[in-house]
Amino acid sequence: MKIKQILPLTGVVIMLAGSQFAYGQNKSKKAPKPAASASFDVMAESFADLQVLRYKTPGFEQLTPKQKELCYYLYQASLCGRDIIYDQKSKHGILLRKTLEAIYTKGGSGAEWKKFQDYCGRFWFSNGNHHHYGNEKFIPECSAAYFKSLVMGCDAKMLPLSAAETKEAFWNRIQPLLYDLQVEPKCVDLRSDIDNVVASSNNFYEGVTQQEVEDFYNKMPTTGNAPSWGLNSKVVKENGKLVEKVWKSGGMYGAAIDQITFWLNKASTVAENANQKAWIDLLVKFLKTGDLKTFDEYSIAWVKDTESKIDGINGFIEVYLDAIGKKGSYESYVSIKDEEATKRISAIAKEAQWFEDNSPLMEEHKKAEVKGIIAKAINVVVESGDLAPTTAIGINLPNADWIRKDEGSKSVSLSNIINAYNVASSKKGTLDEFGLNQEVIARMKKYGALASDLHTDMHECIGHASGQINPGVETTDKTLKNYASCLEEARADLVALYYVLDQKLVDIGVMPSLEVGKAEYDSYMMNGLMTQLTRIKLGDNIEEAHMRNRQLIARWAYEKGAGDKVVEFTRVNGKTFVRINDYNKLRILFGQLLREIQRIKSEGDFRAGQALVENYGVRVDPVLHQQVLTRYNALGIKPYRGFIQPKLIPVMKGTQIVDVKIEYPKSFFAQMIEYGKEYSYLPVKN
Repeated sequence: MKIKQILPLTGVVIMLAGSQFAYGQNKSKKAPKPAASASFDVMAESFADLQVLRYKTPGFEQLTPKQKELCYYLYQASLCGRDIIYDQKSKHGILLRKTLEAIYTKGGSGAEWKKFQDYCGRFWFSNGNHHHYGNEKFIPECSAAYFKSLVMGCDAKMLPLSAAETKEAFWNRIQPLLYDLQVEPKCVDLRSDIDNVVASSNNFYEGVTQQEVEDFYNKMPTTGNAPSWGLNSKVVKENGKLVEKVWKSGGMYGAAIDQITFWLNKASTVAENANQKAWIDLLVKFLKTGDLKTFDEYSIAWVKDTESKIDGINGFIEVYLDAIGKKGSYESYVSIKDEEATKRISAIAKEAQWFEDNSPLMEEHKKAEVKGIIAKAINVVVESGDLAPTTAIGINLPNADWIRKDEGSKSVSLSNIINAYNVASSKKGTLDEFGLNQEVIARMKKYGALASDLHTDMHECIGHASGQINPGVETTDKTLKNYASCLEEARADLVALYYVLDQKLVDIGVMPSLEVGKAEYDSYMMNGLMTQLTRIKLGDNIEEAHMRNRQLIARWAYEKGAGDKVVEFTRVNGKTFVRINDYNKLRILFGQLLREIQRIKSEGDFRAGQALVENYGVRVDPVLHQQVLTRYNALGIKPYRGFIQPKLIPVMKGTQIVDVKIEYPKSFFAQMIEYGKEYSYLPVKN
């Protein structure tokens, strides 16, 4: 799973303007040194509610020629899957993207063109026309008449017209896809008491109901070491029966997958060692066959590769885009191990059994033996699919509980991504606006970056790997359904929160004092109760799983501690602030909630999980929300951030790669057009 950047990276600063909280189960002793040099500008274009950043990849130039060649092949494999995420988010996604690319390439000018350009940026940033975080459809601010004029002014050969279709007919076909908010209104709809499959407009299901899908998969066993059924397929109805269209070579998305495996096969020839070659070859086998048992074999082999400097993932992994948590969205990254930053996260991983034994969980829900938690920090080379342009800051995989229990897991912290966020956030601050007082602000400024790093490490490395499901209880996609992702992220967050105020972290040398934990508590409660509301429109409820989890935790602790005023809202000069009066009692409350959410997961208690999320994680106080928006908007900071990707360029001698150079493009728009030309393998209808 992954941690999205909405968690605080530098106190409150990144909380407010970040990316996603993490990856999979959906990611240092000292504050990290910025990966970018003083001459490297992390800031790029900004538009709408979005700020595009750049990140540098330390250590790439020091790789051997063979390691650079490996990076290049994995980089190509990563970008070759880019089409897939557009189609997964909407069956019209590639059609609309190709239309935008054709118009943008032709060019234009004027105020209406600027509005069209901003729409292109939003579309590319979200991998479609549904907001990357809120999942709601957004429409162009330029008029439909102007958009039509752009279509009509394009060369017909550049537009994705169907056979014998005129430009006029084409416009009539795409206009509702662009401008009608009733057509595909939500990519992922998590509201309770509705059919979440029918209401969600992603391309994981077509012509089927949620009950039909659940009945279809309920026939498949999910206890023991059963595979993650449904992870790599679309479910449709043919001749009255549900069938899976599997994403594999020769199947759905086959043209893109064949390109991915072409480059993975090249990577296999220059693998650093036998373990790395093993997982690359198994990944190729999985993508060719679609066999989910092979996917588990690949996942285990990937976990066991602990020595390689180059690493990455590629395929169908996280299930956040599926309202009922079964379908994996395409994502990929390529990385280089950050040796220095790995020391902190490794020190935490070595104590995994201690953390499990001393957690507030019921004894029957603890693992008797925590196996194989591999933890490291990485510097990203490239990201693609559901990891780009917005990205996790921490990742813990595999997601299968039985693999975690029997074989272990690998946790990574994305060093250069975190550093880029930190550098960008230092340019504009929100802490003075939302911090309670000078004591709290000073503590956050001193310890905020380290507190956030430790939270990410604990969330991914210990949180997702902790606890166990009771024997005979099925996986959470069946038991907790549309609440599974939110509750899992809350569970991992609570592990991090419980231990970040524990002397143990001081004793093992990863933080200097418990003041770091207090800084994290201040940041987290401020974010969960107030500042994350900058990410949703006034009047909306919270639907994104990570946002729900943070408000659930903060609101629950606020309510349960009300009698002792553990946490309270206070007003100063007409502005609302969050005050923590007793950090130790707040820690106890976090432990109590952790115990309950682990019980819910272990026992498969859907009703209790539903009640927690709906009562604490969904609804927003409109008066407080309006105040937060007003104060935040006055700061002139964009609430969302994402990245331009580095570019790898091979140096050839004949047909051989003898070196690989890395460049850092400065234009997000230019990169999107380049990707559209270079990595477009799928038709508009799949």
